[in-house]
Amino acid sequence: MPRYVTLLIIAFSLLCLSAPAQSTKQIRRLQGQQAALKKDIANQEQMLRSTRKDVNAQLANLQIINAQIEGQQRYVAGIHTELTGLATTLSGLQHQLQLLENDLEDCKHKYRKAVNYMYRNRTQLSKWQFIFSAKNFRQMYRRMRYMTAFSKYQRAQGRIIAEKQKQVNLKRAEVMGVKVQKDKLLAEGQAETRKLQGQQQERQQVVDGLNQKQKQLQASLAQQRRKANQLNSRIDQLIQAEIAKAEARRKAAEARRKAEAARRAKEEAKRKAEAARRAKEEARRKAEKERAQRAQASRNASKTKNRATNSTNATTRRRVEVDEPETPRRTEPIRYTDAGSADDALSGSFASNKGRLPMPITGSYAITAHYGQYNVQGLSGVQLDNKGINITGHPGAQARAVFKGEVTAVFSFGGTYNVIVRHGSYMSVYCNLRSASVRNGQQVSAGQTLGAVAPDASGNCTLHFQLRRETAKLNPEAWLRR
Repeated sequence: MPRYVTLLIIAFSLLCLSAPAQSTKQIRRLQGQQAALKKDIANQEQMLRSTRKDVNAQLANLQIINAQIEGQQRYVAGIHTELTGLATTLSGLQHQLQLLENDLEDCKHKYRKAVNYMYRNRTQLSKWQFIFSAKNFRQMYRRMRYMTAFSKYQRAQGRIIAEKQKQVNLKRAEVMGVKVQKDKLLAEGQAETRKLQGQQQERQQVVDGLNQKQKQLQASLAQQRRKANQLNSRIDQLIQAEIAKAEARRKAAEARRKAEAARRAKEEAKRKAEAARRAKEEARRKAEKERAQRAQASRNASKTKNRATNSTNATTRRRVEVDEPETPRRTEPIRYTDAGSADDALSGSFASNKGRLPMPITGSYAITAHYGQYNVQGLSGVQLDNKGINITGHPGAQARAVFKGEVTAVFSFGGTYNVIVRHGSYMSVYCNLRSASVRNGQQVSAGQTLGAVAPDASGNCTLHFQLRRETAKLNPEAWLRR
C-alpha cells in the first residue's frame, strides 16, 4: 500500500511538470527580440528631426520613415507570433488544469466513498473489537496489519488531495497570468497597429509632397546618381589598383619561389655530380691500392717477417689516408614567406564570418537604403541603384572597421572622406566621413574607429557602406550581424 501511494505522488508530480516548456522558451526569446526591436524603433523616431522642406530633406525623411515602418511591421508581426504562442500555451495549461481538476475530483470521490463505508460499518469505532474477534493469533496479526495499512492509506489520500488542490490553485493562477499577459499583449498589438497606420499616413504625406515636386525630385536624384557614379568609379579605380598590386605581389612571390626552387635544384645537381666524381675517384684509388698490394706482396714474398710487417704498416697508413671520410657540408635552412598565403588565410577567415560582422557604425542605426536596384514605395518613376547600403545614425556616429585588415586608401570626394580596408581578397568601403582617423597602409582591428560620419542638414549621420570581393560587389546586409 505505501508503494502504491508513492507511485501516485510521483505520477502526479510528472503530470504537473509537463507544461509546454518549449513554448515558454520560444515566447521568452520572442520577447527579447521584441524588446530590441522596440528600442530600435524608438531610436529611429528620434532621427525624424528635419524641419527643412526641400526635396533632399524630404527624401531622406522618407527613407527613414520607410525603415521605421519596416521595423514597426516586424514588431507587429512579432506581437502576433507571440500571441499565437501564448494562445497555444494557454490551451495547454487549460487542458492540464482540466486533467488536474478531474483527478482531484476522482480522489475526493474515492475518499468520500471510503469515509462513507467506514461510517456505515463503524469500522473505526469497533477497531479493537474487529481485531480481538479473530479466531487465532495469525488472523489477529493480519487484521492489525490491514487496519494499519488502511489508516496509512487514508492519511496518504488526504495528503494527495491537499497537494492536488494546491497544484490546481497554482495552475489556475498560472492560467490567469497567461490570460492577463495575452490581453495586455493584444492591447499593445492594437496600439502598435494604430501607430503603424499613423506612420503609413505620414509616409503618404511625404510621398504626396515629393510627387508634387517631380521636377525637383528628378533633378535631385540625377545629381545623386552622378555623384554616386563618380564615387563608384573612383572606388573601382582604387580597388583595381589594389588588385593589381596584390597580383604583382603574388607574381613576385611566385618568381622568388621559382628562383629559389631553381637554385636548390642547381645545387642538388652540383652535389650529385660532385658525389659521382668522388665515387669514381674512390673507385680508382681502390683499384690502384689493390694493384700496389698485389705487386708488393709478390716482391716481398721472400723477405723477412719484419720487412713484411713494415710493408703492412705502410699499407695501413695509406688506407687511412685514402679512406679518410669527407666532412659533410652544412647548409642553412631556407626561410621563405609567401605573401599570397597570408592573403588567402585572411580571406578564408573573413568569409567564415559571413552574417556575423558588426555594424560599421556606432550607436543606434537604421538602414535607409538597401543594396541593388529597387523602386521607392509610393514614388512614381523613382528607382534607386545602390552598390552598397546606407546606414543612418545619430549625431556623433563613428565609422568602424567590420574586420581586421589593412587600410589601402584614404581619399576625399565631394568634401567628405572615404576609406577602403583590405581583408585579403575582400574589400570594405566606408564613405561620407567628416574626418578620417586612419592612414594609408595602417593595420586596423575589427571594431576600430576609422573616422566620424558626416552629418546631413537634419543632424543625422548617414554612412554609405560597400563590400567587395575583388571586383565583385556583395550585398552587405547578408554579411552583417543585426
